[in-house]
Amino acid sequence: VQLQASGGGLVEAGGSLRLSCDAASERSFTDYIMGWFRQAPGNEREFVAAISSITYYADSVKGRFTISRDNAKSTVYLQMNSLKPEDTAVYYCGAIGPKERSVTVSLKSDYDYWGQGTLVTVSS
Repeated sequence: VQLQASGGGLVEAGGSLRLSCDAASERSFTDYIMGWFRQAPGNEREFVAAISSITYYADSVKGRFTISRDNAKSTVYLQMNSLKPEDTAVYYCGAIGPKERSVTVSLKSDYDYWGQGTLVTVSS
């Protein structure tokens, strides 16, 4: 699957942004667990949120961010509200394909595909 993330930009603290990730695949989009990770300069890529038939969130974004998917459009979204300067990072969408084993959606090594990333900068 090919993933294309968009929607990043510069926003003031307290503001909102919505990221999108469009997927192109021969398989059905519903076959994939979709996730968002982020990587700030000098830091490891960290889990933000994921969605299968249910949603998962990192504690740091719970209550502020919402992940959703539109299966008809093969798109996953990340609505980010009440943004903080510490949310500044490059945001990546990822996809987990069907597997014969269980997966851990917060583990980046379980993801099979990644988009190119979109930069979110939150000013104080």
